[in-house]
Amino acid sequence: MSRHLPPLRALQAFEAVARHLSFARAAEELCVTPAAVSQQVKLLEDRLGVVLFRRGARLGLELHAAPAAAALTEAFDRLARAADRLVPETLARPLVVSAPPAFASRWLVPRLERFHARHPEIELHLSATLRLVDLEREGVDVAIRYGSGRYPGLQVERLRLEEVVVVAVPRLAERLRHPADLCAAPLLVNQTMGWDPNFPDWPTWLDGAGVTPASALRLRPFGDAALVIEAALAGLGAALVWRTLVCDELASGRLVALFPGRPLSSAYHLVCSPERRHRPGLEAFRTWLLEEAVNR
Repeated sequence: MSRHLPPLRALQAFEAVARHLSFARAAEELCVTPAAVSQQVKLLEDRLGVVLFRRGARLGLELHAAPAAAALTEAFDRLARAADRLVPETLARPLVVSAPPAFASRWLVPRLERFHARHPEIELHLSATLRLVDLEREGVDVAIRYGSGRYPGLQVERLRLEEVVVVAVPRLAERLRHPADLCAAPLLVNQTMGWDPNFPDWPTWLDGAGVTPASALRLRPFGDAALVIEAALAGLGAALVWRTLVCDELASGRLVALFPGRPLSSAYHLVCSPERRHRPGLEAFRTWLLEEAVNR
């Protein structure tokens, strides 16, 4: 049967822009430049003789072919699932796992040796990113996400609740017996926490402890959670951190929790597409991960 289709790259570019309503985000997904995406969309518009997007300074991109875009999304999803079936499940294929960088480096990676010891037949590829990856389009089998747990269309299981805790090395902890003592101590700051509105900054945490600083706090900023934890381990100050990321250091005594932790409304979740839920490698990883999450 003969099919007269527009160029596949042009259709793929249009579908990605329609989903994101952004040439830049579509380009990031497709691993090309925004100019290349724009060129492919223009090629499709010229071939079909239609205007697919209206570009407005105030409203941004306005999609003019929403039903067609939705149909293409469904078609590409079906194509991806069909491509998966070309490789029999009996053949070895890496299990691709996506996780937030700090969680991956500080909690997951130190435990992976136990997974490999239990399942030496499974090759696991770990990708660390804060971006909410598209599992189907990016070839990710399973992801670990931190948030509310509302991920439409995906199978979601909660791994563990999270709480924020103040930590310091033992020699510094000896001088920080009460929350008010923090006002005179160096306080380590994660500059990238703006994306999580549930995570308190130091003034908010101190206010919740009933402390009003009499002078400016001694804040020491760092670029991400992993750097804050390393700075705390180096004795550079007290840190506000997720307990999960320092549970090994707390267990070993390298860090001390100064005060009781405060629960957060967000949690870590294991997510996957329903179609891949029962892949043998994925099921093995899921079972192992749930055990590790319970045992900390």
